[in-house]
Amino acid sequence: MPIYHKLGKIPQKRHTTFKKPDGGYYYEQLFGTEGFSGMSSLLYHIHRPTMIRSIREPIDMTPEVVDNKNITPRRLVGFDVPPKNDFLESRTPLMLNNDVIINVAAPKESMKDYFYKNGHADELIFVHQGAGKLKTFLGEIPFEYGDYLVIPRGMIYQMEFDTPDNRLLILESFSPIYFPKRYRNNFGQLLEHSPFCERDIKLPENLRTIDEKGDFLIRVKKENKLHEITYASHPFDVVGWDGYNYPYAFSIHDFEPITGRIHQPPPVHQNFEGHNYVVCSFCPRLYDYHPESVPAPYNHSNIDSDEVLYYVDGDFMSRNDIDKGQFTLHPAGIPHGPHPGAMERSLGKKETAELAVMIDTFKPLWLTMQAMDIDDGKYYLSWLED
Repeated sequence: MPIYHKLGKIPQKRHTTFKKPDGGYYYEQLFGTEGFSGMSSLLYHIHRPTMIRSIREPIDMTPEVVDNKNITPRRLVGFDVPPKNDFLESRTPLMLNNDVIINVAAPKESMKDYFYKNGHADELIFVHQGAGKLKTFLGEIPFEYGDYLVIPRGMIYQMEFDTPDNRLLILESFSPIYFPKRYRNNFGQLLEHSPFCERDIKLPENLRTIDEKGDFLIRVKKENKLHEITYASHPFDVVGWDGYNYPYAFSIHDFEPITGRIHQPPPVHQNFEGHNYVVCSFCPRLYDYHPESVPAPYNHSNIDSDEVLYYVDGDFMSRNDIDKGQFTLHPAGIPHGPHPGAMERSLGKKETAELAVMIDTFKPLWLTMQAMDIDDGKYYLSWLED
């Protein structure tokens, strides 16, 4: 996230003494990635951020994979995953490989009694239903329907929800999450042909510094183990920070689709990228304007990637009988394309109101037991002509 940002009080020079008004010193912490060569921020704490009181036995969170050689196109009914009270307990892994884990969650309650940190993966949380506030030690970010929340690994946070009706799509990425390289110049600035710009990014605000000692439970996920660590000071005791490594939000409604005279391929919808995967946003847009254009996508072969589409809202023009909250998985190795009748229905149409998130992985995805529980079992038959 190559934009310099800062909040609160910081010393004039880094790695120098920073005195408290009533005596003593603030404690500096480098919050960085990729050793000392990636993006980083410098944080200044009231108390040492290292004061551990206790560490409990970890809880195993390893997803139960039941199919790691899938070739079957599948439709998963995401809204069939039942809501649960707790944010972490509601997380349901559906598909994964060595690069990502794709989860859904339907938490009913805010995080009040603990803090959370993913120590192994960056997180991309798409808000399908609900609104609230992401609270971190670097500030707060209000969120609502359509927002992507990008949370770097190691970020201590809480999710505060306004209502109990929440539906989230959560991508855990074992590599940093960036905007596509082709939309950035050598300095990291988004270029003129990018479908979004820096003005669209929601930065952390309202840094709340909490000076408290006591017992503060932080649940830390690391390599599919959930560790419960009790610290002796409140993790949100940061008085100021600056740098490039912090959480931010981007609304899918601020993505400006790229259109053309003939059908544009999926890369024009790309929003984010990581190692061996991309994330795309399919948004309301005008159709192609060549007089003989075919707005529906052409049949194409998934030779190198698994394609996951998560349907958010609207009428997805290339599919029959698709509802919001559903996933389709088109695995590598076989072609896929529009459903029977979809190409013909698209002719002469001027625009689409579809809204969807696509995750393409360049390594095969493995299916969990929870995914098979919500698989409709017949999606692969849906291209047969009557």
